[in-house]
Amino acid sequence: MKEKSSNMSLRSLLEILLISTRLGLTSFGGPVAHLGYFHNEYIQRRKWLDEKTYADLVALCQFLPGPASSQVGIGIGVMRAGLLGGIVSFIGFTLPSVIALIIFALILQGLDIAESGWIHGLKIVAVAVVAHAILGMAKNLTPDLKRKSIALFALVATLLWQTTFIQIGVILIAGLLGYLFYKQHNQTEDAILRVPISKRFAMFCLILFFGLLIFLPILREATQLNWIAMFDSFYRSGSLVFGGGHVVLPLLEREFVPAGWVSEESFLAGYGVAQAVPGPLFTFSAYLGAVMNGWQGGLLATVAIFLPAFLLIYGTLPFWDSLRRNPKIKGALMGVNAAVVGILISAFYHPIWTSSILSSKDFAFAGILFSMLVYWKFPPWVIVLTGAIGGYLLTFL
Repeated sequence: MKEKSSNMSLRSLLEILLISTRLGLTSFGGPVAHLGYFHNEYIQRRKWLDEKTYADLVALCQFLPGPASSQVGIGIGVMRAGLLGGIVSFIGFTLPSVIALIIFALILQGLDIAESGWIHGLKIVAVAVVAHAILGMAKNLTPDLKRKSIALFALVATLLWQTTFIQIGVILIAGLLGYLFYKQHNQTEDAILRVPISKRFAMFCLILFFGLLIFLPILREATQLNWIAMFDSFYRSGSLVFGGGHVVLPLLEREFVPAGWVSEESFLAGYGVAQAVPGPLFTFSAYLGAVMNGWQGGLLATVAIFLPAFLLIYGTLPFWDSLRRNPKIKGALMGVNAAVVGILISAFYHPIWTSSILSSKDFAFAGILFSMLVYWKFPPWVIVLTGAIGGYLLTFL
């Protein structure tokens, strides 16, 4: 029986690795697009989680600092196969772009590929994927007028004032509105959220998160070692960022360009390359680390910037499960989930739509890709390949 359980666990880990690696190779378009890819693969196709559990997980990761899409991927891996499942899910989703960016840092720093036709085609793929995800989530998470109104409030507020603090404020206000509107909500059906992490281990992760945040700068000053200084800078950047990869870029620039570790030209070239690879934009850290200290520096930077994401998701998931079962908290979550829909629509317009749909040709191509995904049921990798080839061909029209 023990051997059978071990085989099943190994099979689950291999399954997570294969699926997350495929997503890591094909998920272009930034964090909102990643949530669309996850929704399509994990929720609609494989039904590893139901809609409500997925929405609750997305809502939690919106609250936490760090790369939200990566944290959602880690959380799904944890629920599927425990602590190792989270690690394997992260490795599959992140490693392809880490390897690509380290290679780019070593041999392709001088090339400008950010404006290539095939890159533009991949941006249009993100439009189709995110539109599909938003339609599915809106149907399930905003079924009544009150939640539609909360989503509209979130959409308008985040479009008019595009700052991270506004997004956090919108989520808090939506939670309060959900509590007021739905605190007497008698809905009995509840998603089962299996979190195979003890609360003791979760507390250890949270203590370690704050401990490293405080202790690393002290160790940096005491030792004057280059690799500790690097680790501290990347760890702090990953710990203090709300809003995803684009927000971390100014922090990283402030950490490394004035200090002379990376030139302004190398930084901007790497940013262009980072747009060209799938996976989380936080892997831009791999490029910076490789510029500073070769492939070893790239790996160190990757571990440092993503470590806070691991510690926070491992540290909060067990407590999140308890909270979300409280009837009043459920009401607040209904409001938050509706707000997440509005925030996703806002992000769909800017930056995804505004940076991707630049002409009627782009819009027509997006319509074709959307139809291939939604109506003809082509797998995502076919959509990505079609997008890349079509984007290149569009440059001749």
